[in-house]
Amino acid sequence: MDVRALGTTDAVDTIYLGGGTPSRLGPDGVARVIDAVAHRFPPAADAELTIEANPDDVTPDAIAAWRRAGVNRVSLGVQSFEDSALAWMHRSHDAARVGYAAQALADGGIENWSLDLIFALPAELGRDWRRDVDRAVALAPPHISLYGLTVEAHTPIARWRDRGASVEGGEDAYELEYLYADEALTAAGYVHYEVSNFGLPGRSSRHNHSYWTGASYVGLGPSAHGYDGVVRRWNEREYAAWLSRLGEGVDPVAGSESLSQENRVAEQVYLGLRTSRGLELNENELEHVRPWESEGWGVVADGRLRLSALGWLRLDAIAASLTTLRSR
Repeated sequence: MDVRALGTTDAVDTIYLGGGTPSRLGPDGVARVIDAVAHRFPPAADAELTIEANPDDVTPDAIAAWRRAGVNRVSLGVQSFEDSALAWMHRSHDAARVGYAAQALADGGIENWSLDLIFALPAELGRDWRRDVDRAVALAPPHISLYGLTVEAHTPIARWRDRGASVEGGEDAYELEYLYADEALTAAGYVHYEVSNFGLPGRSSRHNHSYWTGASYVGLGPSAHGYDGVVRRWNEREYAAWLSRLGEGVDPVAGSESLSQENRVAEQVYLGLRTSRGLELNENELEHVRPWESEGWGVVADGRLRLSALGWLRLDAIAASLTTLRSR
């Protein structure tokens, strides 16, 4: 869970329950968590309070309890509309459940919700990415997030990979699927405002936006990260170790780092480039980025470099190049 500061000590701008699937706590469990957090970090009157949820956890009773607890935004972990892909990812829901969850959110008064999809799955699955994108658009979620498949350690997919199985789509498929989603979603009226995120006008994620602008935040729970503007901290990753330290009255922070000037330059460049607002360039950088404009990776206007979808596919390399230039 993350709590985002407004810049004051008496209210927070956003609260985000995620980094796992908090909806598995059940309606009452979610309400108790929010109550405990809000007691320590009172939310502002117009705070954005998001919960990540599996489609099969979204029921009228759960929605009513979430709303009573202050939830006003739901991030729905759909991932795919194809049952074979969902089974391969060990998801607990099927495609039919997604439509039910979307309707339940609308009926329950949750107007602000997001739908997550994963792309670049192994070709062997035969997943139809275009069909998935089209079905997502048909549900008209206010917000859509797209993530290329990443393999996390100690998961079934990681074990398959370690045995030599194909678990990720190739680079060509990654690029083609990402570009198709950009084209289809923008044509449907969504604003591609960040590498992985699309929102209808006025529906961008306030919580995520604060990450990209360097706001301070508090991370609570196993593996959670916090940042005060100078020092970044992270908690014990494994639940058992985190719980054990709490039981012993020991701070569960597993490590921390103070950002150097070099770190700050790198983050400023990287975070600026990953949003549609772009990065303000220095005078000596204008000529440096001209080749990228020629390749269609971005546009320079009003002194800012704004990357295109093609450019975002090359974000790491572009950011590293500009960071090196600024660090000389």
